[in-house]
Amino acid sequence: MAQTVLGVIGGSGLYNIEGMEAVEEVQVDTPFGSPSDAITLGTLEGARVAFLPRHGKGHRISPTELPYRANIYALKSLGVEQLVAISAVGSLKEEVCPMDLVVADQLIDRTRSRVSSFFEGGSPVTGVVVHAPFADPFCPHLNKVLYDAAAEVAERVHQGGTLVVIEGPQFSTKAESQLYRSWDASIIGMTALPEARLAREAEMCYSTLACVTDYDCWHESYESVTVNMIIANLQKNVETARRILRLLVPRLPEGRQCGCGHSLRTSVVTPPHIIPETVKKELSLLLGKYVPPAKETA
Repeated sequence: MAQTVLGVIGGSGLYNIEGMEAVEEVQVDTPFGSPSDAITLGTLEGARVAFLPRHGKGHRISPTELPYRANIYALKSLGVEQLVAISAVGSLKEEVCPMDLVVADQLIDRTRSRVSSFFEGGSPVTGVVVHAPFADPFCPHLNKVLYDAAAEVAERVHQGGTLVVIEGPQFSTKAESQLYRSWDASIIGMTALPEARLAREAEMCYSTLACVTDYDCWHESYESVTVNMIIANLQKNVETARRILRLLVPRLPEGRQCGCGHSLRTSVVTPPHIIPETVKKELSLLLGKYVPPAKETA
């Protein structure tokens, strides 16, 4: 199988990428269960792309219940090293308007009910502790390529900004929205975490193309956010996102020059000799180059 150049996780309203050729759907089993849906493999602008609808086709899975670990692990198993996530977000700043795009560079985690690591949460990962670096949660190299492509397609694109990720599925209260504004956050969403944390543990480059659909609930001159508002505005941006992806793919560098590809090099705290062999085998896709399982003898 040819090397998969890019993984794409589609958010609300983006359930396929038009223009992909030689398309096939694959079901992937992982130690963490099944991903949100079948993954579509194909060729886009001459390169291999893997596409996964985050909420499943038809939007069947809520943010808290998404199988984040299975999603990232499945894409990793298909050879994905660079991952772009598309998501709907609300704006926390006057100058970030509905229908704008944002390529965020920082995150604030306000989730509370999600397992945020491959290396916690019980079987199959009991027995190993890993502390991956996360100071810069988005890959700066992939962010730049994504921003440059977006700027050529969309009317308004913001380079950088902090994304607050809330638990959901309910929207924020007005008090919460004002609190996040006081933190100088730019946008608010429900799915970039633990997605970004897991991508870092999987040693993937990760960026998000955030499609602004509303002003959350803080803006007195606009109606509070509703599902209909989000879907209507996101649908307007779906074709824009597809055009950006088509422009992005041929610009991706052949070799990664960032540190994402060796995030776990100094992150495994547990001495290899006390990590259970079952864990080494189950997680060899993630840990194998640092903590290889013992070779089986005949």
